[in-house]
Amino acid sequence: MKLMTSADLAGFDNPPADARIRYGDDPLQFGDLRLPPGGGPHPVAIFIHGGCWKAKFDITHSSKLTKALARNGIATWSLEYRRVGNEGGGWPGTFTDIGSGADHLRSIAADHLLDLDRVIAMGHSAGGHLALWLAARGRIPADVAIAAADPVALRGVLAMAPAADLGYLYDTEVCDHVVKGLMGGSPDEVPERYRWADPVQLGPVGIPQTLLFGKYDDDWNPAGERYLEAARVRGDDVSTVVAEASGHFEMIDPDSTTWPLVVGAARRLLGDN
Repeated sequence: MKLMTSADLAGFDNPPADARIRYGDDPLQFGDLRLPPGGGPHPVAIFIHGGCWKAKFDITHSSKLTKALARNGIATWSLEYRRVGNEGGGWPGTFTDIGSGADHLRSIAADHLLDLDRVIAMGHSAGGHLALWLAARGRIPADVAIAAADPVALRGVLAMAPAADLGYLYDTEVCDHVVKGLMGGSPDEVPERYRWADPVQLGPVGIPQTLLFGKYDDDWNPAGERYLEAARVRGDDVSTVVAEASGHFEMIDPDSTTWPLVVGAARRLLGDN
């Protein structure tokens, strides 16, 4: 089996959003909104793209996926954010961007007929880490830089190949040791940052979570499996789906045989089936 690589993402379609909406003043603080056909109110997936939290991987490659979700009846609010290598990226900016972008959904819901009672977070790889973090951030004390006073309510999380154990990924020096840049140091040097930014430590999440693993994703599955073990130990409602024909990237390609698993998991979390 020939698996997709990051180079294949350059060939993905990049359909325009129905609306590109700013949630902050920085050029990278925006979201792309895509709406299903027909009248609302529409269920919503807040989508967070991956790419090792690095500046060189932007929102573009996720457009194909978020457009396909919209065609399947799920509005998508896809967030761009400052990443490692961008001014203001890393701690705390990457996290505060994701939080602010997600909460901005309240400001646009009425105009775009979005159902705030049916919102999930979705993310792939580094975006899967941020989706899980987003769901648990209500546990962060107010005096922490990445806290949120009133997080938008979520019904569930779909974390695809989630990079969800920052301490482990620091130790393995993934993506040219990007976690050091994301967090500004090691778990020993800045333990409080890891306490509030690493889903392994931050939970329990308290809402249903589905983790999607590619059967052949040997590089990233260990981090997701470590999160799964921690979530189960603390009693979180977490389930898994294994994509039998997927490595790391097939799951974000709507033309792949893995795509029905993605749509099905999203719909279940939204309460559609």
